[in-house]
Amino acid sequence: MPTDWRTRLIHPSRRAPEGFRSLATATHRGSTTLFGKAADLEDNWKQREGYTYGLFGTPTARELALRVAELEGAEESFLAPSGLAAIALVWFAFARSGAHVLVPDNVYTPNRVLADDLARRFGVEVEFYDPLCGGDIAGLLREETVLVWCESPGSVTMEIQDVPAIAAAAHARGARVALDNTYAGGVLFDAFTHGADISMQALTKYVGGHSDLLMGAVSARDPACREALDRARRLLGLNVSPDDCALALRGLQTLGVRLAQLEASALAVARWLDARPEIETVLHPALPSCPGHDIWRRDWSGSASLFSVVFDARFDRTAIEAFVDRLRLFGIGYSWGGVASLALPHFQLHRHGRGVGERLVRFNIGLEAVDDLIADLAQALEGVGGVSGEE
Repeated sequence: MPTDWRTRLIHPSRRAPEGFRSLATATHRGSTTLFGKAADLEDNWKQREGYTYGLFGTPTARELALRVAELEGAEESFLAPSGLAAIALVWFAFARSGAHVLVPDNVYTPNRVLADDLARRFGVEVEFYDPLCGGDIAGLLREETVLVWCESPGSVTMEIQDVPAIAAAAHARGARVALDNTYAGGVLFDAFTHGADISMQALTKYVGGHSDLLMGAVSARDPACREALDRARRLLGLNVSPDDCALALRGLQTLGVRLAQLEASALAVARWLDARPEIETVLHPALPSCPGHDIWRRDWSGSASLFSVVFDARFDRTAIEAFVDRLRLFGIGYSWGGVASLALPHFQLHRHGRGVGERLVRFNIGLEAVDDLIADLAQALEGVGGVSGEE
């Protein structure tokens, strides 16, 4: 049937031939999903039931979710538009009014704020606990405890948690365990083998790998967790960009080689700093000076790019700011896991009993040459004095 040219703009008669195959996953952009016939139309927008509407998954997003689930050994993984959105998804899926939730004192600051603000306003009782308590967390569990958060290592003070001991205590009381597994990239620590029920990570970090996307993922250990997460995700309308999914899929292909290089470079820089008189403590999971190092050796298959240092007590906030400002190859900024090195001082830590004051600087080591990074650190330290360790 001949049609007007304006109709042909929407309904063309000529299309590219099918059969094209590529190593790259296609990027599917779309809100409306077409059904073959009216009888196929179902008002069931669950992710597991195929494609119904762009908000609940396209082939690009589904491919990424399946790849993450495969890497983590999960029943299923769900994508969120940021790491914080993934954290919020866990809260909405498992917390409820009148429930009690345990959160480690070293938790990622936005998670702490969410717990103190939104969760409490919805009637959830939140209690912060010592991340190094291990199985002693049993003394904090109640009948009302529904969720225990873990973050290992802590994203600033780097404590390694005894997740198996915490999980055993929580499961004995019927509570779920959610782990922020971002540092591990979902691969350096097997969350589910070690007892976690939910593993979340910011794909923004190591999976994206190039500081150019925002995304999170939440992986479920079993069908019950999967159903709770799926329901909350649909109710909240969480969605991710197919273009960002394509970037994350590309990042997955080089995750192995990047993590290997980042580990080697970060260890070299951390060991160099550990020998400097200006540094009181290096908080790197692979070094004995890091709280929980023995647990890291027992449970982990490697380390990554992130670690912190605590400057000697003679360095005040002004001196540490001067040190960071003198760095030439380290950017000053939040996030981590990308190819560029970063240095970030933390002057207002919410950590009980750690005693680091305003002397902590967190480093993300990127893919620059290690010798260049060390030379940059050396000149910055020399610029603020105390090179020989003298007052």
